[in-house]
Amino acid sequence: MATKKYTVTLPEELAEEIRSEVGPGGFSAYVARAIERQREQDRLGELVAWLEDEHGPVTEAELAAAEAERREIDGIFAEREAAAEAQYPKAS
Repeated sequence: MATKKYTVTLPEELAEEIRSEVGPGGFSAYVARAIERQREQDRLGELVAWLEDEHGPVTEAELAAAEAERREIDGIFAEREAAAEAQYPKAS
């Protein structure tokens, strides 16, 4: 992907905190990834708005069912992780 230099204004404390963590060479990449994540969030918001226009808002029952399913999936992954750890313990 082609790149182009832009000038942006950031709060100094935030910029210096990021720069100290990623180093001067990683700053632009860090900012680019942050902008990409924000764009993804914006697009998800647009999708949710479109879906709610088409199908109506999500009900409390649907939210509860989705949360229950998420917890179930988290449990499955936790069990798999525990089984893998038991089978292949990490070296200390």
